[in-house]
Amino acid sequence: MPLRPAISAIAALLVLTSGLPVAAQEPGPQAFQLPEGCEGFVTVQKRDCSVSNHFICDFDPQGHQRRADFDERGMTYVGRIDEETRWIESFHVLAGEGERLLQGEVDPASFSALLADGVDTYDFRTETERSGIYHFVGQDRLTGRQVTIDGVTLDETEYQIAAFSAEGVELWRSAGNEFIHRDWRMFLSGTSTLVTSEGAFDTDDTPVEFIFPGEPGFMSINPKHGCGAMLSSLPRSFMKETANDHL
Repeated sequence: MPLRPAISAIAALLVLTSGLPVAAQEPGPQAFQLPEGCEGFVTVQKRDCSVSNHFICDFDPQGHQRRADFDERGMTYVGRIDEETRWIESFHVLAGEGERLLQGEVDPASFSALLADGVDTYDFRTETERSGIYHFVGQDRLTGRQVTIDGVTLDETEYQIAAFSAEGVELWRSAGNEFIHRDWRMFLSGTSTLVTSEGAFDTDDTPVEFIFPGEPGFMSINPKHGCGAMLSSLPRSFMKETANDHL
């Protein structure tokens, strides 16, 4: 299956977001303009000066959902997962490269297994347009702790993941704590440590606000929390984008 057709639908979202290039967006209360046939269900403002808009589209298979992330520079990421939180396809805007899941995973990610057993392992590969094949191995585990953030109850997870090149060379590894929402069948970022050849980097992408349809700030492209500091130099292009959000 050629990679380009899988990515074209995601790339179209970049055009629909704004009449301006991403880097030229003006500050202010702007909303993410969803493609026809798509409906947003929650906006998540995070502690790291980023905002995620989650939505579903009637042209996708049942159970699939999409996410678009923005920071102070504009859109940074768009992606699609299935009902088991498998990474189906994504587009890393700053790197300018698309990525899709290769079928026939050794150990597919399973949200159902995590809920039933308290732990889920995974082993899969993705293909990128220019950089080739990436191999991901890791696991998620429920810690048994629940937290309530802005009125939304989440289950805490503990995760670890490593990314390898097609030749088996480790590119990076990450570990930390995140959250899941059982009914939404999604992961939400938390705190993590990323280790690369350049060193170790700590991040905190914990949700601060959940905004629903009809509320001010729903589908906003303007992050609200933790902004104003120098933009991170983390090598995020093909790390687990915002960690275990599974996109």
